[in-house]
Amino acid sequence: QVQLVESGGGSVQAGGSLRLSCAASGYIHRNCMGWFRQAPGKEREGVASIDVFGNSNYADSVKGRFTISRDNAYNTLYLQMNSLKPDDTAMYYCAARSDIWCALIERLFGSWGQGTQVTVSS
Repeated sequence: QVQLVESGGGSVQAGGSLRLSCAASGYIHRNCMGWFRQAPGKEREGVASIDVFGNSNYADSVKGRFTISRDNAYNTLYLQMNSLKPDDTAMYYCAARSDIWCALIERLFGSWGQGTQVTVSS
């Protein structure tokens, strides 16, 4: 399993943007990759996933505002977050699944990063 390290979190005002990065210790070109988040007092939820062909899937709450992408040459996953809202405040986690089949389901992912905090103020 690959080791994952997230970066790019921070504090931003509502309407602002952040770009999260996730660096993997090994090749990810055959991995389904995803972003999840967990707000205080809430369960972790899926945000976006991307398969080996570049097809992406998003939670309804972030569609049109977030974009997931991957750079297999650098073994890096990204999440561009625009028009941020206070409800987006959470710890964001990168995850990898060792399979080309991809779905935004937490239990399918076997590798997880430590998370990066995103705080959006109103």
